[in-house]
Amino acid sequence: MHRRTLIAATSALIASAPLGFGVAQPAETAAIRLSHGYGILYLPLMVMRDQKLLEGQLARAGLPPAEVSWVMFDGGNVINDAMLAGTLDIAGTGAPGFVTLWAKARGVKRAEVVGVSGLSTCALSLNCNRPGIKSLADFGPEDKIALPGIKTSLAAVVLQMLVAQQFGAENYARLDPMTVGLPHPEAYGALMSGRTEIAAHFASPPFSILELAEPRIHRVIAASEVLGDGTLDVVFSPRRFVDANPRTMAAFLAALDEANALIAATPERAAQSFIRLSAAKMAEADVLAMGRDPDTKFDTTPHGVMAYARFMGQVGSIKAPPAAWSEMFMPALANRPGS
Repeated sequence: MHRRTLIAATSALIASAPLGFGVAQPAETAAIRLSHGYGILYLPLMVMRDQKLLEGQLARAGLPPAEVSWVMFDGGNVINDAMLAGTLDIAGTGAPGFVTLWAKARGVKRAEVVGVSGLSTCALSLNCNRPGIKSLADFGPEDKIALPGIKTSLAAVVLQMLVAQQFGAENYARLDPMTVGLPHPEAYGALMSGRTEIAAHFASPPFSILELAEPRIHRVIAASEVLGDGTLDVVFSPRRFVDANPRTMAAFLAALDEANALIAATPERAAQSFIRLSAAKMAEADVLAMGRDPDTKFDTTPHGVMAYARFMGQVGSIKAPPAAWSEMFMPALANRPGS
C-alpha cells in the first residue's frame, strides 16, 4: 500500500474508534428527552431547541441521529418528579432545586443526578401589587407570594435566603406559609389582575419586566441583593444517563456553548427563538432589551452554586452539603473556574 494511503487509512481508523484501535464503541442513546422553562433564564436551551443545535453536534460527533424531544416544565418539584420517574434525561432548572435533588439522591444508584453545566443568571425580582407592602417585613398571612414551586424551586430558596439575611437564619422559613406554587405565566396573570389572593410574584424576565411596566406593580426586593451575579439556573441529568452516554453529553455541552455564542453574535436570531417558544407575547425589541440587561448572563461554568448548598445545609434543607462545587458536576467541568 502506498505510504500516504496507509496514513490516511490509519487516521480514518483512529477517528472511527477513539476509545481504542479497532474497538467498537458502546451504542449510545437513540432518544434524548429534554426540558426548559418559560423565561429568559432558559434562552440557551430555547436556542438549542429552535435551531436544532444538539442534532447538529450529534452529527458532528459521528453519532447516529437521535430522537430529540422537548417539553416545557416550570418549577423544581415537577422537574425532579419527571427525572426520578425516568421520563426526562436532561433539564434546565433552578440551582437550589438541583442541589436538593443531588443531596437527597446521593449514593442511591438509580436516583443519583449530576450537574451537566451552568446555564444563566438574570434579574430575579419579587414584585407586588399591594401598595402597603414595601419590604419583606410587611407581608402578612393573607398576602400570598406566587413562585414556580414551594420550598425547592429557585425562587423559593432565594426567598428563604433573603428572609434569613433580614430576620436571621433561624427564621428562614418565615414567609413559606404565604407561598403558592404557580407556573410563571399563571402567576403573572394573577398578579396583574389584582383580583386574586396573589399579592406578589417572584419572577424572572420576561414576566418581571412586563409586571414592572405596569404602574400598579412595584419591586419589593431583588435576588441580586444576596446572590450578586451567581448562577441561578443549571442543567442536570441522571448520573446513569451521563455515564452511559459520554459522547452524547459532550455533544450537548458543545451545543450549549454554540447556543451561547449565537446569543452573543446574533441576538436578533436568539430573540426570535425566544418569541417562538416562550409563552410571553413580546416584541423583538423587548426581548433584546432583556438580553442586554447587565444582570442577564449565560455561561456553562457554574458560579456561586456553593452559596445555595451552604445555606441549605445550614438550615437543614439538605443533610450533607458538598465540600466543593465540582462534586455535584460532571468531571468535564472540573478544570473550570466554578464556585
